[in-house]
Amino acid sequence: MQTTDLSILNLILHASLVVKIVMGILVIASLLSWSLMIAKSSQLNKAKKAAERFEERFWSGISLPVLYDELNKRPRAGLQRIFYDGFHEYQRMSKLTANTPALTSTLSVSQAVQRAMRVAASKEIDGLEQNIGFLATVGSTSPYIGLFGTVWGIMNSFISLGQMQQATLGVVAPGIAEALIATAIGLFAAIPAVIGYNRFSDRIDRLVVTYDNFREEFTALLERHEAGQSIGISK
Repeated sequence: MQTTDLSILNLILHASLVVKIVMGILVIASLLSWSLMIAKSSQLNKAKKAAERFEERFWSGISLPVLYDELNKRPRAGLQRIFYDGFHEYQRMSKLTANTPALTSTLSVSQAVQRAMRVAASKEIDGLEQNIGFLATVGSTSPYIGLFGTVWGIMNSFISLGQMQQATLGVVAPGIAEALIATAIGLFAAIPAVIGYNRFSDRIDRLVVTYDNFREEFTALLERHEAGQSIGISK
């Protein structure tokens, strides 16, 4: 009695060309998703730790000009970049205020600093969000791509069944099984991508809150300084 090898590997190797193409697309999408998730996880971990280190340094009581000079000598990212751009704008506007007091005010200085920090924060968030849309695309389309392979495989199985005078389950089982593998691979690609997208979106939102809170606190410090207080910092 002849038996049919229904192992997963054998079914994949003997699948129709269209089903193989579908499986290949899904495997590539899955590999790219995992690569992106690993890279994005590392990027967000670094961004979070960098924000925590900078906030600790910022609230240590260091003078703002000293901190600004430190950052001027090295690459900046995250809160470092937001602070640097904001303080740079503050110094520029302060000089303008001193030279032309009739044209500027404390309010305009505050607005200029906020604008500079908002632009810097926007650029940082844009870098953090880069490519995560790919995860959403994989998560939403992979099940349908897999379903297409399944439908195609089952359709071929029934076409073959209709051409036989005597049909048995053993004849159509391999075709249906290989078709269902396409759906399984589609789900395997989609589920981690959806989880990764939601997880990264949540972590980015938390960093956005951190950046926004820092901007407000920093602006308040500068406004107090404009009122005549020391520019050294402590919480």
